[in-house]
Amino acid sequence: MSQTERAAKPAIAAAASQPAGEALTLRAADGYALAAVRYRAAGTERGRLIVAGATGVPQGFYRRFAEFAAARGYTVLTFDYRGVGRSAPASLRGFEGDFLVWGRQDLAAAVAYMADGAAPLYLVGHSYGGHALGLLPEPHKVDGMYVFGTGAGWHGWMPRLERIRVLLMWRVAGPVLVRWKGFLAWSKLGMGEDLPLGVYRQWKHWCRFPHYFFDDPKMRDTAEGFSRVRAPIVAVNATDDAWAPPRSRDAFMRGYRNAAWSGIDVHGQGSGLGPIGHMGYFRAPAQPLWEAALHWFDGLPAKP
Repeated sequence: MSQTERAAKPAIAAAASQPAGEALTLRAADGYALAAVRYRAAGTERGRLIVAGATGVPQGFYRRFAEFAAARGYTVLTFDYRGVGRSAPASLRGFEGDFLVWGRQDLAAAVAYMADGAAPLYLVGHSYGGHALGLLPEPHKVDGMYVFGTGAGWHGWMPRLERIRVLLMWRVAGPVLVRWKGFLAWSKLGMGEDLPLGVYRQWKHWCRFPHYFFDDPKMRDTAEGFSRVRAPIVAVNATDDAWAPPRSRDAFMRGYRNAAWSGIDVHGQGSGLGPIGHMGYFRAPAQPLWEAALHWFDGLPAKP
């Protein structure tokens, strides 16, 4: 319940004073190669974190957070979903990939790589990353999730101006770009990396519903899978996040019906963090939010 509160490429170089990232390749169960970067914990390992990123956001965006957490004793893994960043083919035309595969195959590969029982495994999610936990075939391997900017995606939860922009994207710009390119050429709108056709189709369809795919009669089995998640969750949303304001979060997170979850509302301007929006959670000024997340992980009960 809410308290309302492309094939693998070289890793991005980290600053010399921070834990360096090690590029590696994960293999999903279907054999697809996923580019990833591992940041080893400094000193004694306190736990392991997987960063499950947002739609169309390459893993390099999360490097600062990964270095920050690694310096504080967490081994961190970032990765690109298939079709995005260094896990994308030369062209997305005809490429198969969607949200369900991202969770069931790609995030699952990251979990399989990191979960060996030697240390607790946690998920740090951003936007779609908060959906992906419920899509895992073995969610019990994750001991807790701290997620930023997750919401239901329905335009009705958004502020009026953003609602208009989103509807224009789904009804005008998106269809035009897809007919032209054969995939969602999102980069043409300056909104992120290009996305596979399957991602576009699912996203557009589920964003018609106030509770996202939980309202889609064809997704009942998938929605039921969320009931298997029992790890504790904290969901943080900025009040100036036009894509995922707190009430959008609450509409989606209710799908984790058997998980103890709490919602935290962040007032960026009032708290001295400045504007946050949908992407600011992982920019440098948001470091206090990272501190809070690691502090929460530190306080979770040790595995028996």
